[in-house]
Amino acid sequence: MSKKSKKSKTSSNTIALNKKARHDYFIEQTLEAGLSLEGWEVKSLRDNKVHIKESYVILKNNELFLFGAHVSPLKSASTHVNADPTRTRKLLLNRLEINRIKDKINQKGATVVPLKLYWTRGKVKLEIGVAKGKKSHDKRQDIKARDWQRDKQRALKESSR
Repeated sequence: MSKKSKKSKTSSNTIALNKKARHDYFIEQTLEAGLSLEGWEVKSLRDNKVHIKESYVILKNNELFLFGAHVSPLKSASTHVNADPTRTRKLLLNRLEINRIKDKINQKGATVVPLKLYWTRGKVKLEIGVAKGKKSHDKRQDIKARDWQRDKQRALKESSR
């Protein structure tokens, strides 16, 4: 008798990406922060029912909060829980990290944006970035550089055949 091969799950640990953030901002520094979540939110995150594209991070009373992230409640969620999909969620960081971010925010034009939401050892983590806004000509230069890299790769493939 032959042994059955075990199929490994090839699912990614990424829950949600904010591609627009890298397009609109220069990311100077990235940090990993925990999230304070309720039970129904964790179930929705496991089902990938979250959007962080329009969300941002605010600093209030020396604490960081994720504002504007939309976590859709599941239809099978409990009826006695009042689910607010766009509630403000607290970010869990060290005091030292919060102070560093606060110093960077005080600089002109700096902000904090969420970049990626993912799982790490059964816990939800949010990658945040300290960023500065891009002007429209900066965005055009990035697009031009990306197109040039793509054309260069195509030319190398063609020449190697």
